[in-house]
Formats: sequence, C-alpha cells, structure tokens
Amino acid sequence: MKMPEVADIEQLPVPQARTGNPAAWDTLFRRYQLPLYVYVFELVREEQPSLDLVQETFIAAVKHIGGLREDGKFGGWLFGIAHQKCVQRWRKRKEILFDETPETPDDFENQPDNRLIRREQEMGFMDLLNQLPPPQRSVLLLHFIEDFSLEEIAGITETQIGTVKSRLHYAKKALRKLWEGIEK
Repeated sequence: MKMPEVADIEQLPVPQARTGNPAAWDTLFRRYQLPLYVYVFELVREEQPSLDLVQETFIAAVKHIGGLREDGKFGGWLFGIAHQKCVQRWRKRKEILFDETPETPDDFENQPDNRLIRREQEMGFMDLLNQLPPPQRSVLLLHFIEDFSLEEIAGITETQIGTVKSRLHYAKKALRKLWEGIEK
C-alpha cells in the first residue's frame, strides 16, 4: 500500500501550519493520517495504541513544527516522529508486539476466489515480515510500502544511511530465507 497522492509537496500548507492555521493542520492531518496509521499499525500490531500514537505524532508535530527546516521534508519528518513514538512505546513495554496477523482490507477484485488467495498471500507475507527484528521490519515497511528513499529513512529512523542499507540488505536476505523455508 502506498501513500495516497492527496497533495503535492508544493500544495502542502506547511508554512501556514507553522503559523498555527487550523485549516492548514486539517489539510496535513487528512494527507498523512492514513499512511501514518498504516505504518504505525504495521509496527505495533494493535488498533487502539496505533491510533493513539498517530494522535501523539500530530500533537508533537504541532508543538515542534518550528524545528522543521525544510517544508518539503514534512512527510519524512512526520514519519520520523511516529517512528520515535513507536520506539518509545517498545522501550516502555520492554516487549515486541508483532504476534498478531493484521486484518487486511478487502481486495477490489470481483472474484471471491481471487480475493481469498490474495488475502492468504498478504497474511503469509505479513507472517514472514513479523519474524524480522523491528529495525529491519521498519526499514522494509518505510522503503517498499511507504516508498521513502534511503536518505529519508535514515532521517526517519535517526540512523546513518549505511545502517539503513545494511538493515535493508539483511531484511531482504532474511525474508528470502524464510520464504524458501515455506516453499520446501
């Protein structure tokens, strides 16, 4: 699932949001609410805590938007806040919450057999993804699902680009190995 194209970077009212304009924040919230929720849910695996973390992310964004240097990087900056909120939650709970398989939205295909097969494939992939360590899982989700560049992921996760590349490499390698184990 990729982020919906609601507004181009040029159309995002980040400067207006910086001045406290409620309509600007409403636009930004509508643009990023669902993609943030999907990302956070894939990390946390619980509906209500995911909703809470998205809300906390926007509250933090409102408080700290003055620290954002480049308006065009608002999305990555916002995902970085969400990522840090997830990390804080893991530290507080001292456990990893990747045990449940999420419910995936129904596919839009007309044939029930195709929807069932697609759903089983998605659940199987998510089960494999759940077996990865959180740092590798996060990098895969940000890169392949949310379509962030390696540089943006480095900013979001507050790591070096080399670390992002390494995590991505080992995550893909681990997924391949897990997939091969299923096929046998």
